[in-house]
Amino acid sequence: MSRLAALIDASAYSKSVLDHTAWIATKSENTVEVLHVLGRRESGDRPMDLSGAITLGARTQLLEELAKLDGERAKLAQTHGRLLLEEAKLALEAQGVANVTTRLRLGDIVDTIEDTEADLLIIGKRGESADFAKLHLGSNMERIARSAKTPVFVANRAFRPIEKVLVAFDGGPHALKAIDHISRSPTFAGLKLHLITASTNQASAQAGLEKAQALLAAAGHTPTIEVVPGEPATVIADAVGKGGFDLLVMGAYGHSRIRNLFIGSTTSEMVRSCKVPIILFR
Repeated sequence: MSRLAALIDASAYSKSVLDHTAWIATKSENTVEVLHVLGRRESGDRPMDLSGAITLGARTQLLEELAKLDGERAKLAQTHGRLLLEEAKLALEAQGVANVTTRLRLGDIVDTIEDTEADLLIIGKRGESADFAKLHLGSNMERIARSAKTPVFVANRAFRPIEKVLVAFDGGPHALKAIDHISRSPTFAGLKLHLITASTNQASAQAGLEKAQALLAAAGHTPTIEVVPGEPATVIADAVGKGGFDLLVMGAYGHSRIRNLFIGSTTSEMVRSCKVPIILFR
């Protein structure tokens, strides 16, 4: 039995996170831990100092009032977090998920992820500021995707049943890890799989795809394969849009962070532009 970790907040994406978690859990009989993480500012661990150049007496009084407000805000945030977790547990159980636990954590979300023993992390594409920054990915999502050692399922805004899966295959170690995961996971049983490689080297790409196809066939799948010339981000996005796929599987952040800093990355572009959920492997 595998373990899922679903990260939720108060954003619109959390419902989708829970719906996708329920879909995976009921297909694979996974246990589920729902996590809500309060950052240092929300938890009151690091009070804000807004006193500026105020004189000493007034500054002391203001700091005392700010500390009191921080404490009250932290209590409210923790109460809100517990309510979110309770509602999430009920929502999952209503969809047939039997083994659900919840955990409220204070601190950095990446540290929390490192402490989990989950086999798959599930997080929304964007967070609580989604409606104000629709063109940007959630900062926590990017941090988790870059640091997590387990696969990360990035949920889009709304759930729909998954039947067709596109696997972006470049022959690298992350893509091979994805093929191995698909071949062993009950989640992918019965789904239509299509492997695609963006390359101008038809012969080499075809050979790599056929090896991956054989591995999946040995596990009972009947995947189709395709080589398409062009930039990976464009090729994959076109395939997702035109092929009616419900899920994209791909390796993540295969280039150096310096290269990503200057020219971006296929991973970020895919997560940003695709309107379907994505599973990232590192």
